Amino acid sequence: QVLLVESGGGLVQTGGSLRLSCATSGRAFTTYFMGWFRQAPGKEREFVAAISWSGGSTYYADSVKGRFTISRDNAKNTVYLRMNSLKPEDTAVYYCAAKAGGTSYSQRRNDYDYWGQGTQVTVSS
Repeated sequence: QVLLVESGGGLVQTGGSLRLSCATSGRAFTTYFMGWFRQAPGKEREFVAAISWSGGSTYYADSVKGRFTISRDNAKNTVYLRMNSLKPEDTAVYYCAAKAGGTSYSQRRNDYDYWGQGTQVTVSS
């Protein structure tokens, strides 16, 4: 079983920055594609960013491209999401997810096998 624990959420003003962390358990971390998703009140959970097992490839939703950066440290079994130039519409619960199978990333939440409990990000206007 894989355990994912997010941290780093909070309240920030428009234009501010936050860095989310997702610490994982399990020896197979380096074989997982990792992703970040978010869910705003009354909306479906949506893809934000993903990173390959090596960290060599990254993928972003158009809404965050150029503002967010996903990275990972395989030695620490941790994936990060650096969020800059935050906007009120970025307000959501952010979830870390691990995709254990396959050789490519996915934007579909059903393709991810393990999920964290989420961390709240609130951007005030």
